[in-house]
Amino acid sequence: MITRKESEMAAAPNFVPLEEYLRSSYSPDAEYIEGQIVERESTMGENDHSAWQKALVVWLEMQAARAGIRVRPGLRVQVDTYGFLIPDITLLDRSRPTEPIATHPPIAVIEVLSPADQVGRLMKKGERYEKMGIRTILIVDPEGPAYRFREGKLEPLAERAFTLEGSQARFDLDEIAKLVD
Repeated sequence: MITRKESEMAAAPNFVPLEEYLRSSYSPDAEYIEGQIVERESTMGENDHSAWQKALVVWLEMQAARAGIRVRPGLRVQVDTYGFLIPDITLLDRSRPTEPIATHPPIAVIEVLSPADQVGRLMKKGERYEKMGIRTILIVDPEGPAYRFREGKLEPLAERAFTLEGSQARFDLDEIAKLVD
């Protein structure tokens, strides 16, 4: 039985059925929002983005086993029935079984900003992450401050070092910055 939501989505231009999105590959990988394929705005091929993403992964991976997390760059996260986002970095609870696509709220997601990112789109992603139940949503700007999305707002990080809620992993912006080469 087709729901009203599915019927409305199918009527939209460029509608792609969920099953087609899930069995297809995109290069680079694309997000899926309510029947639409959405290209990721981040320019992952640019040096600053790549260097920060690597530094974040290295920093978090050094703590992974001890902190009870799994570090996954570019993992699809099913934020709702018809929403699949791909954070730059996803931190999963090591005590949960692994899944091909994250369907349980990750401990944290981290987005690395690029010049192509738009604030409005970033806010919508933050809302979807928050609605899923993700407690720590971080945005790192390679050319400026880092931010936390919380309660529908994007705020500069008040603390540059803190423990990620739901784990023993530490986020330390100053130490991560030292790993950027």
